[in-house]
Amino acid sequence: MDDASAAVVVDARGVVTAWSEGARRLTGHRAEEAVGGPVRALLVQDPPLAGTSLPSGPVVLRHRDGHPVPARLTVRPLLGAGGAAAGHVITVEPAGPEEETSMAARAFQQASMAMSVFDTRQRYLRLNDTAGGLMGRPEAGLTGRAYLDTVEDAEYTRGLDRYLRRVAETGEPLRYESFTRAPSGPRAQAWNIEVWPVRETSGDIVGTAVAAFDSTDQHRARRRLALLNEAATAIGTTLDVVRTAEELVELLVPAVGDFAAVDLHEWVLGAGEPPARPDTGVVLRRVAHGSAADGAPETAVGLGQTDVYPPYSPPARALREAGAVLAHAGEPDFDRWMAERGLPAVSGRPRIAGVHSLLAVPLRARGTTLGVVVVVRNAQPDGYAADDAALGEELASRAAVCVDNARRFARERSTALTLQHSLLPKGLPGQAAVEVAHRYLPSGSAAGIGGDWFDVIPLSGSRVALVVGDVVGHGIPSTATMGRLCTAVRTLADVDLRPDELLTHLDDLVIHLAAGERGEVAELGATCLYAVYDPVSRSLTAAAAGHPAPAVVLPDGTCRIVPVSAGPPLGVGGLPFEATEIRLPEGSLVALYTDGLIEHRGRDIDSVTDELCRALEVSADSLEALADAVLRDVLPDDPADDVALLLARTRALSPDQVVTKDVQPDPEEVAAVRVWAGERLAAWGLDEVAFITELVVSELVTNAIRYGVPPLHLRLIRDRTLICEVADASATSPHLRRAHVYDEGGRGLLLVAQLTQRWGSRQTDGGKTIWAEQPLPQG
Repeated sequence: MDDASAAVVVDARGVVTAWSEGARRLTGHRAEEAVGGPVRALLVQDPPLAGTSLPSGPVVLRHRDGHPVPARLTVRPLLGAGGAAAGHVITVEPAGPEEETSMAARAFQQASMAMSVFDTRQRYLRLNDTAGGLMGRPEAGLTGRAYLDTVEDAEYTRGLDRYLRRVAETGEPLRYESFTRAPSGPRAQAWNIEVWPVRETSGDIVGTAVAAFDSTDQHRARRRLALLNEAATAIGTTLDVVRTAEELVELLVPAVGDFAAVDLHEWVLGAGEPPARPDTGVVLRRVAHGSAADGAPETAVGLGQTDVYPPYSPPARALREAGAVLAHAGEPDFDRWMAERGLPAVSGRPRIAGVHSLLAVPLRARGTTLGVVVVVRNAQPDGYAADDAALGEELASRAAVCVDNARRFARERSTALTLQHSLLPKGLPGQAAVEVAHRYLPSGSAAGIGGDWFDVIPLSGSRVALVVGDVVGHGIPSTATMGRLCTAVRTLADVDLRPDELLTHLDDLVIHLAAGERGEVAELGATCLYAVYDPVSRSLTAAAAGHPAPAVVLPDGTCRIVPVSAGPPLGVGGLPFEATEIRLPEGSLVALYTDGLIEHRGRDIDSVTDELCRALEVSADSLEALADAVLRDVLPDDPADDVALLLARTRALSPDQVVTKDVQPDPEEVAAVRVWAGERLAAWGLDEVAFITELVVSELVTNAIRYGVPPLHLRLIRDRTLICEVADASATSPHLRRAHVYDEGGRGLLLVAQLTQRWGSRQTDGGKTIWAEQPLPQG
């Protein structure tokens, strides 16, 4: 045996029979100490294979002074007489780093990733410098020791041990990612770890190898990207300022910090515009905050309260510098501010004890500073760094745009609602034709306030017009259009047009409003239902322009939908509108409404209409109570559109309140008519106004005889006012003019206008009617 080489001869029982000088130099054992003993006694641990000899491959020898010596064995059989196995010749090659000089060995030892080699019992055989640095121990202190004996008990260490065992048992490599805290430092790290089996040339598994790559930067980059992606969908789900701030806090905790708070300027929470000059103050109102754990840390400012930030505090600096500000424990300004805010708790320690790092980012959108978001850490050991500031600025920027959108929506909604309430009737005028109750519910959806409206318009002859309408679209433009149409309806109603004629004129107006500069029709339209009720004839005449038909509840409690022709919506043009007339018993209920009450996604229109009829048939103490019950029973939980509801219970004038007289077209009839009118007034107890009434009757009848066409009729109505009406078959409307000095006529209507409260004329199917109203005597 060559003394220069490390070689050993063992017999079939595994007992050393020869020992070279090279083996002595490698292990420190002299020949007389090794020969005669079992070869396995020279190993730090037994090899995985059974038997008296050793397998080829890496092993760890025990030096005479006790330290481990990594080596590689090459085992060859030693044949005796007849070819029987008489033992083995074992060649030993050192495998320690001090003996390794090959480029491959140096590459392993100097690799930037942590690499380790274990036997099948998870004991260290080799590890490079990077792995030793992470473990905090030299290779000599780890070789031969079991992995679990060299690390603290933690989930990620137990996980690696399980993976080592699995690979050793199955021979299947695996790769996984672990987020751990390295034993050599407090900084959390992410690792990409790969474990694979080490095989002998025969294919037998003799160990496992591990390579761990520090992927902390990539992990944090992916985490930041994931947070930004989540922010795109999680922040701004509603157009509500406070809810948007709460969504930002929910995103930040615990992903970015253990506590987060959002403070806004006062004007952001109102409906006004930002101040003309930038707000130099640092008084903000807390709108949202949250902790990762209950009371850890607690907040020094309650929700809805204002907070004053001193100039040296991080939030004030962030507002002043318009950028993210990092602060850490140990900095004088940070410690001073923390001490001022740390109110003593029951235990005697500050509420915010343990806060070691803070990130303050201004909320800026469209060049305007809205407030500030503050994130702190007390449970998470890592302090905030530059990449956290960049992430905070990006999240705050996205949240600020959502907050500003919500603020602008709230301002527009408030403006539209104020405009709409100013246009809708605040107090319905007194009249005897109907008793009314109304409800208007603005939409709470993101689309904004719609253009629904309603009105009750007194007409001549004690009649009343009931109107509901709905302008296409939402927001201020729709509300402004609604105001125009509402005014137009009142103007046209004052002319006393029939419902179908009124809608025709209103349709022309909508087309005119929708016409662009080049004559193109824009996307503007509306629906409307116009109905006129006459308490004398008890008739209801209605016409619709693309609007739902009204419902009528008869005194017996049965409800039905009035068969009104829907007609085209306003703005279509070129199509006629049709009026429907029905007679109603006194005490009938007429319900007019907009489509927001019955139309909703997922609801069948016919079934909802049936629900409306059933709700109207329910007995109620008053119309106000019935209106509330209808909304409660029919309205969906989340209406997507405005809702207008108008209920009118009909009344009728008794026969003794209305008298009619046919008038012959003879000027001599005027005197008889005056006498007849005086007698009627005396019967009603209205002698105080008899003189004026006789003059009015005289002038109106004279005017009809002179300029009208027979037949002529005179009607007196005693309602809330005294109404005098003269009808003839002529369609020519009278005009008020001032008579000159030498004119024979022209003073009659001027005299009527001076003596009465108001006067006018209306077209009828058989001609026209001139009317005048006088106030009744007090009492």
